[in-house]
Amino acid sequence: MKNKQPAWASFLGLSLLISACNKDDEGNMGMTSSPTITVENILDSRPLVESGTFKNTGSSPVIMPGESISFQFSAGKGQAVSFATMYGWSNDLFFAPANPGIKVYKDDGTPIEGDVSAQVKLWDNGTRINQAPGASVMHPGTAEDTPKNITEVNGTDAQGNTYAAASALMKASLHYNGNSIFTLTITNTSGGTSNPTPFSPGVWTVSYLAGGNLLSPNPLYEAGKPSANGLTNIAEMGGNSVLGNYISGQTGIFTPLSPILVVVYNGIDNPIYKTGENDRGQGLKKLAQTGDASDLAAYLKTVKGVKNVYVLPAPNTTVLLPKTGGQTGGKVSQQLNVANGDRIAIATMYGLSNDWFFASTGNGTDATQTGDISGSIALFDDGTAVNQFPGAGFTQANFGGTPLPENKNITAVPNPNDFTTLPAIPNIIKVTLQ
Repeated sequence: MKNKQPAWASFLGLSLLISACNKDDEGNMGMTSSPTITVENILDSRPLVESGTFKNTGSSPVIMPGESISFQFSAGKGQAVSFATMYGWSNDLFFAPANPGIKVYKDDGTPIEGDVSAQVKLWDNGTRINQAPGASVMHPGTAEDTPKNITEVNGTDAQGNTYAAASALMKASLHYNGNSIFTLTITNTSGGTSNPTPFSPGVWTVSYLAGGNLLSPNPLYEAGKPSANGLTNIAEMGGNSVLGNYISGQTGIFTPLSPILVVVYNGIDNPIYKTGENDRGQGLKKLAQTGDASDLAAYLKTVKGVKNVYVLPAPNTTVLLPKTGGQTGGKVSQQLNVANGDRIAIATMYGLSNDWFFASTGNGTDATQTGDISGSIALFDDGTAVNQFPGAGFTQANFGGTPLPENKNITAVPNPNDFTTLPAIPNIIKVTLQ
């Protein structure tokens, strides 16, 4: 039966019929047990792929008229960068892009470069009564009797004070550095306007994208709702530490696991891969880049010494999602037919990567043992696609991208690596035999 595939899982490109593929083999006469293998995605995921803080690197942390700051981030098509910084000479106003943030790719996938100031707005935090903007404003000023919701300041505020357009006070410029890496430069252009003001230290974020939906579409604020999570500290005092700490806690790893390839074999080495060698061209590349295990499963069924091959989908889906929003992660089980001396090995894609895959280390695991065997699983780089920030790379399958080819040996992914720090592998994928 064809498994119903949720819309967001389409990044794996799996339209194949997935079912256990048992290879007939007279060698099964020595079967001694029928253990069940269970694979779970136990990652405690986070909605933000990257975040950070910024400030002026000069003698003062504030960005005065005529000064600029820059920060670098990675993003794929559909992702956006958001930030927040105080309109310094106000009681509780802040600059931020309209949610979900500044778009960084055109609809055709071309990186956006140049002036994106039109996407930046001026907002009233709703926690202080506004005074006429200027250097004479005393902070924190008078608190609102009842905190109000965040609203856009479009020309005038609730007290009738007037403001130049946010795009006249602040210039935001994007530069594409290549390989899905951008630099955003914020320049204080308020000096020649009727509203000169410094900008405070600020924060920035990029949300994960799954199935075309951002996991955190309102990462720093939400118009029409009260300020939260430390944004008030920025809007009233220009302090970015509280909100910076909050978004840091929301930043980390999110990845599904592709359908799990399981192979039972005897008398041969691990037939899936070997570290230090190039991809063998037998289907592992397709698994590592797109999550599609069908080619590798079909090849393994022809290998002498391979007894059974399985591709395990989760019920009603094609991928194992991590823990998110209070929901437990995906889980799948399969009963195996094994005999004394049999080995077992698995492989599954790190879904939000270019060509990373989880797999059994060395020559796999004794198929007749029982218990948690997660310690025998590691994360590998297939060496067939140029790596980008996991979950923020334009050429990754999650973004419908075309991999940038490379030709390197299969190696273990270091932790930390060039992009991020991963949890321990047994805190991402759990494998048990019972």
